[in-house]
Amino acid sequence: MNCQLSIINSELIERSSHVVICAHVNPDGDAIGSALALKHYLERRGKQATVIVPNIFPDFLKWMPGTDSILIHTNAKHQEKIKAAIDVADLVIVCDLNQPNRLAGLEEAIMQSKAPRVLIDHHLDPADFCQVTISHPEMCATGEVICHLLHQQGELDDISIDEAICLYAAMMCDTGAFSFNSNRPVIYEYISHLLARGIDKDQIYRNVFWTASEARLRLQGYLLYVNMKVLHDRHTAIMTLTNEQRRLFKIKNGDTEGIVNIPLQILGMRLSIFINEDTEHPGTMKLSLRSVGDFPCDQMASRFFNGGGHKNASGGKLQCTMEEAITRVNAAIDTYADLLK
Repeated sequence: MNCQLSIINSELIERSSHVVICAHVNPDGDAIGSALALKHYLERRGKQATVIVPNIFPDFLKWMPGTDSILIHTNAKHQEKIKAAIDVADLVIVCDLNQPNRLAGLEEAIMQSKAPRVLIDHHLDPADFCQVTISHPEMCATGEVICHLLHQQGELDDISIDEAICLYAAMMCDTGAFSFNSNRPVIYEYISHLLARGIDKDQIYRNVFWTASEARLRLQGYLLYVNMKVLHDRHTAIMTLTNEQRRLFKIKNGDTEGIVNIPLQILGMRLSIFINEDTEHPGTMKLSLRSVGDFPCDQMASRFFNGGGHKNASGGKLQCTMEEAITRVNAAIDTYADLLK
């Protein structure tokens, strides 16, 4: 059921006292920012709110207010607190995902909870697994969906600075600092409200995009010089990263974030694909796709890589070797050759 925040406000949030907020596996800036914004909002209203994510999130997001309280399902030390939070929850908010399997190891516990579930998301084709579904695929980020709901409720000018910081970061991260999927004027109307709350958007940008480890910079140079293949006739770049190379550079979680975007700086490039061996599941290749213009990353990801996402930013996974993944990527590029001319 689609609804507005006013319905949640009156029928669910008002009745709740212990809320669990969860996000997708491999949480990104939109997932973490949106979940924390909801946590701060609920706590401001006198609720107890706990953010739980399936696995670790990038280090460059750990400056956001509230990250030190996030429970991580793959962390054995958090298991007892996670179970206790889900057991007492009288409301579950599922944030920034459209399918329950994107909860990964959290899926079973969340789906078995007796608490009503609310989905807040912006991805296409949400599954029917929550009692309330708030889905706006036309919006740039789940952070924008929350801004929209708060604005409808007349509360956007009353949020705390922590809420505003998290919402801005969520939208900024999911649009590449507002460089794609961000042409709708209302986005900037919401941003003006957030700026009025006192956020330092310049500092938020530096925290995310201009704070890097030495290992990340060296890895970036290596990937571009050694591991990038440019298909000039297809206006496409392919980069790869194995776990052996990851260990060589001693990179940490988050050091590869955003690298897939760099090849799109090459004049005429339309598509960039990054094949990254999964650190937690050897033999699984994670694929990130980014495009410019009207090339449909989401269609390619769904058709060839068991994934999906947005038109200009999508992802997927393959259970295979790196060599097999490269073969599959080249086949996908050949299939879409006409659109890549």
